[in-house]
Amino acid sequence: MVEDNLEMRQAIKVYKALGEPTRLKIALLLIEEQNLCCSSIANKLVSVAGSTLSHHLKQLTECGLLNLRKDGTYIYYSLNRDIAGRYAPYLLE
Repeated sequence: MVEDNLEMRQAIKVYKALGEPTRLKIALLLIEEQNLCCSSIANKLVSVAGSTLSHHLKQLTECGLLNLRKDGTYIYYSLNRDIAGRYAPYLLE
């Protein structure tokens, strides 16, 4: 029962994160191109301010949909395909 609650909470976090159009666009972008830094994502999503983008990336990372890798002062984001496949398989189609 405890494991079911963890699964349910994880699913809720993922669905809530993807329920916002900009975060869905970010997830779809990272399916096409892995390991993008914040500035590269911002260039591809022209209508999103930097601070807003950081907030969206944080939400997607906290729910487990994004992996991040730090390299010096840069953070590179990629889609966690395991989590996407489990909770949002339509992203991978």
